Amino acid sequence: MRHGKVHRKFNRTWEHRKAMFANLASALITHEQIVTTLPKAKDLRPVVEKLVTLARRGDLHARRQAIAELRDPAIVRKLFDVLAPRYKERPGGYTRIIKAGFRYGDCTPVAVIEFVDRDVEAKGAADRARLAAEEAEAA
Repeated sequence: MRHGKVHRKFNRTWEHRKAMFANLASALITHEQIVTTLPKAKDLRPVVEKLVTLARRGDLHARRQAIAELRDPAIVRKLFDVLAPRYKERPGGYTRIIKAGFRYGDCTPVAVIEFVDRDVEAKGAADRARLAAEEAEAA
């Protein structure tokens, strides 16, 4: 019987799955829009929604729980300081999944997962800042 077996395994161990979703959630919080496979996007949605709900609470315990999940205080800072106030009045549904066709190599369905009311400038902003710092350092 298959009772209570809700999530996909993605042919990975539990530790690998947990790390994969932490990395995907970190990328989504950083860039506010990522492209991944449709099944991963569908399983990532509840992870990110719970993190945003945790950030809306805003207390120290919630911040520590988010750090335990994401393992990066800088990303948790953005989650609590930028995303939580943005979605303070929204009762849920912070992310949107848009189907984006099929991947060329293996014909896997691909999707774009993004935050609703996202900041368009956030995508790639960290990479642009890193490149600008490297150029300033080289000059």
